[in-house]
Amino acid sequence: MAVASMTPIEWLHKRLADGGEDLLREMLTVFAQTLMHAEADTQCGAAYATRSPERSNRRNGYRERRWDTRAGTIPLAIPKLREGSYFPEWLLDRRRRAEQALTTVVAESYVLGVSTRRVEQLVQSMGLTGISKSQVSEMAQSLDPIVEDFRSRPLDAGPYRYVWLDALVIKCREGGRVVNVAVVVATAVNAEGHREILGADVITREDGAGWLAFLRSLVSRGLSGVELVISDAHQGLKDAVAATFPGASWQRCRTHFMVNLLTRVPKAAASFVATLVRSIFAQPDTDSVWTQHRHVVAQLEPRFAQAATMLDDAAHDLLAFTAFPKAHWNQIWSNNPLERLNKEIRRRTDVVGIFPNRDAVIRLVGAVLAEQHDEWAVARRYMSAESLAQVQPLTIHQTTLPKEVSLSAIA
Repeated sequence: MAVASMTPIEWLHKRLADGGEDLLREMLTVFAQTLMHAEADTQCGAAYATRSPERSNRRNGYRERRWDTRAGTIPLAIPKLREGSYFPEWLLDRRRRAEQALTTVVAESYVLGVSTRRVEQLVQSMGLTGISKSQVSEMAQSLDPIVEDFRSRPLDAGPYRYVWLDALVIKCREGGRVVNVAVVVATAVNAEGHREILGADVITREDGAGWLAFLRSLVSRGLSGVELVISDAHQGLKDAVAATFPGASWQRCRTHFMVNLLTRVPKAAASFVATLVRSIFAQPDTDSVWTQHRHVVAQLEPRFAQAATMLDDAAHDLLAFTAFPKAHWNQIWSNNPLERLNKEIRRRTDVVGIFPNRDAVIRLVGAVLAEQHDEWAVARRYMSAESLAQVQPLTIHQTTLPKEVSLSAIA
């Protein structure tokens, strides 16, 4: 007499007694196979190997597929039919074997700066097999809709009185060669005083045409009310700012200027010169700032003539912040939000090294920026809404010192 097969309860007790490490994986396999067999029998109109006048189709073997889960990789035998096809849509994605939870883990690891090779090792340590670096990149593409929505959202929290602009150079493959592309980023302070990342784009090189196209795209999305733009002294960028925001003031980034200035002095004197220049920005009011600037120029002139000339020539661009409310001075030139943001972007992109294409650059940088934008939205306000309301265009441009005024005239 044939021995009856084990019931599910008996099978479970046996596996528990064996202490098998793959119990959860085996249970998922049995559960998934049972449901697929039941669904295939329904489509056939009769159970497997059963004669019935109601049968409308027959089985025709199986096709193997791997199901990547948090419990590991599970081999599945999907029933095939003689007529038509059967696929468990409720269980698998036709184009992705990994379940959505695993895809999220892989995508987030990529955004956090983990290389595709390391992500591959990570998923293998979770019990998954057969996931290559190219498949990891495909999983990361699930970020594309999020990044696109972030980059194309309307800028409706204005007016944006203060805007910061900067660019990073990243290596990318194009036309079979490794070239440098520029990632341009814009941040601002909205009407409520919160910092906001306006957008980002990849341009071939950091020239006037690229910056002009980027700034016009921001204006088309709703950027308005710009009264001061803070950036480095790239001529193409300055021309694009003047063309896009007529009447707005331009503030030269203090950090970039200091780097350029210190190349004009010996290395041994760099610390002394930097301390001297920083004293200009530590003054309590507008008159004191300009007076201290004149004194620093005079003090540098005997020993460091080139640095003194550079500081003198940059006076109006470097001290444009003095025409704005005193409460905003520190935020304008001391805590440039792009400097720290660039370090975070660079930390993530350095892991990748050379990006395969521009879409990959946008995917990673855009995801990092979207993450930071969300953090800024719930952080404390960067500037008070009340002080921002004091920034009036007419007052600003009437108090801004004209270009032709010399330092001797201020004295």
